[in-house]
Amino acid sequence: MSSLAEEQLIRAMGLVRIISGVIEIAAAMLILRSWRMEQAFRINALLGLVGPTIFTVVTLLGLAGLAERLSLARAITVLAGVGLILSATR
Repeated sequence: MSSLAEEQLIRAMGLVRIISGVIEIAAAMLILRSWRMEQAFRINALLGLVGPTIFTVVTLLGLAGLAERLSLARAITVLAGVGLILSATR
């Protein structure tokens, strides 16, 4: 993989994490603004979906960048680890 493609993947990973942070901060502000338990609970539930999605996207971007350097067995091991993390958090 060329260094340009790798740089683009790294930028994409960082951008996805920044977007995730903005979503988290916006949700926190909505929770504080709503001042109602039911509304706060719904917002928090939506964040519970965003976190694993962001984690998965960033991991897949990272694996795409490492694809040439990782053996198939190692890539499968990483994906299995991600799957275990996601299943353990449910």
